Amino acid sequence: MKPLVFVGSSRDDLREFPAEARRAAGFELGFVQRGLEPLDWKSLKEVGAGVREIRIHVLGEWRVLYVAKFAKAVYVLHVFQKKTQKTRRDDIALARERYRMIGERI
Repeated sequence: MKPLVFVGSSRDDLREFPAEARRAAGFELGFVQRGLEPLDWKSLKEVGAGVREIRIHVLGEWRVLYVAKFAKAVYVLHVFQKKTQKTRRDDIALARERYRMIGERI
């Protein structure tokens, strides 16, 4: 099982989710750690290769952006509440910057 590595403020941001959404995110990330796919996800190639978005539909819309393609860990890049149909450019830019940060670590 791969460990989770939270990049930037992603752990603190996840703690701000309502309890039910946070629990759902935890279950989904547990699947990813075990090499399984989350129940509802999509690829976000505009952030970086291998980046996926977990979609959580509990008490609103919540997103967890992560990358699991590296051998050492699952990196949680960004978590946020989604308020519009399209993902905001600021959220994409922040996730892209954090993706670059993990590339420098590896």
